[in-house]
Amino acid sequence: MTTRSIASSASIAPTAPGASTGDWPPGYRIGPRAPRLPDELIAAFRTIPVAVAGDCMGRSVGATGLHGYHEDLGAVLCGPAVTVRVRPGDNLMIHKALMLVQPGDVLVIDGGGDVTQALMGGLMRTTCLVKQLGGLVIDGALRDRLEWAEGGLPVFARGHTHRGPAKEGPGEINVPVACAGLSVLPGDLVLGDADGVIAIPAADAALVLQRARLHLEKEASIRAANLAGTSDPERFDAALRAKGLPV
Repeated sequence: MTTRSIASSASIAPTAPGASTGDWPPGYRIGPRAPRLPDELIAAFRTIPVAVAGDCMGRSVGATGLHGYHEDLGAVLCGPAVTVRVRPGDNLMIHKALMLVQPGDVLVIDGGGDVTQALMGGLMRTTCLVKQLGGLVIDGALRDRLEWAEGGLPVFARGHTHRGPAKEGPGEINVPVACAGLSVLPGDLVLGDADGVIAIPAADAALVLQRARLHLEKEASIRAANLAGTSDPERFDAALRAKGLPV
């Protein structure tokens, strides 16, 4: 777990709506809902490709090994994270999380990468649609692929299987999670498109948006030069010379 995750985990208390303030059984916790990012900031990120956001965050962050099951390559997932950590193959606390989400939220589920039992299926998809969920990111499996492929809800998962889940617990909601190699805190901005999924720390979102817009302007200039056949070879020759190549 990263330093960011450890520090945040220590500050989480069971004060979410419907949560008890007493002692929690081992493996269970419902943390408080994180402050929501401004709606205009969330909306602005819908025009930012995941690849561009990743470039502006060092090119080495983001989920790996997930697949889009909504079929529509143009669909964009963008919204604040509500996180869930579950025992592999068990979705009891995912059902509880669906009682707590707000329209536009993105449910990020750490299922340990297990694909032997599906964590969600078509019936839960119906609940997600009614709740106007912004999307799902599942480090685990789903089932009822044809229903997910109908669209209306971006969903990324590690795999699929016909085998259904248990509902025994334990699990935790609104805690730091690791989802397919992606560190996510409650309230982080989760962005997904045909290229993949990334989480932008809430505290960094405004700065990343500013950098992403400048990056898009730079890309537009390079693309125009490429199309016109006027790109400058010195852009790469200089880098090669710096590595000792006689070019």
